[in-house]
Amino acid sequence: MGRLEGAHLSSALGAEAPRHRAALALALSGGKPYPWPLLDFNVVDLLTVFLVLLLSLTVHESAHAWTADRLGDPTARALGRISMNPLVHVDPVGTVVLPLVAFASGIPVIGWAKPVPVNTARLGRGRRDFVLVAAAGPASNIALAILASTAMGALQTSNVGGAEPVLYRFVSLAFTVNLLLAVFNMIPVPPLDGGNVIGGLLPLRLATLFDRLLRPYGFLILYALILTGALWTIIGPPYLFLTRLLGP
Repeated sequence: MGRLEGAHLSSALGAEAPRHRAALALALSGGKPYPWPLLDFNVVDLLTVFLVLLLSLTVHESAHAWTADRLGDPTARALGRISMNPLVHVDPVGTVVLPLVAFASGIPVIGWAKPVPVNTARLGRGRRDFVLVAAAGPASNIALAILASTAMGALQTSNVGGAEPVLYRFVSLAFTVNLLLAVFNMIPVPPLDGGNVIGGLLPLRLATLFDRLLRPYGFLILYALILTGALWTIIGPPYLFLTRLLGP
């Protein structure tokens, strides 16, 4: 039985327009370690960021559950996880408390949603299908980013975007947040989706070793990348590439 969960670096998602500011926050102020500067936000910004993050994680987790069900494992469906109701995917600490603390303080905190259970024995092609289930979460975030980019382009064409209305700011933030979620979750370190994809692609013997060596220390590795400023070195290039490729 495997578990898939969408993770997010909350401090990165606490920044506002312009579009790249959230990504720059993820670089921890140029890679500098603690202390981090407080983010410039107000209550409306905080709630907007939190709403975008919540909706994005809901789609991410539902994508895991839906893909697993389509590939033969109904475990997540039986638990009601194929749903656009955020409440079924929320982890009170990882999805609510930690992000709000991070948004208010500017301290980088790794949050998470409620893991999606996957029984690989019930998948049609076992480990190969588990790779597809793991990749479905980040893929759904890319799809949301494309939708957000399309909406941004439409608003810009209609000259609505120039005035930075609430709708334009919302879809612009959705574009950034979903690209960051996709790229961050594909870092090849368990328990992130990228680690599960790598584990599914490796020969079984190597996959077992990979999982045993890295999974217990996954969050420590991620925090080490954050605190040293190395995280942006890893996710910055693919994020900027996707921004140029998919942006309006």
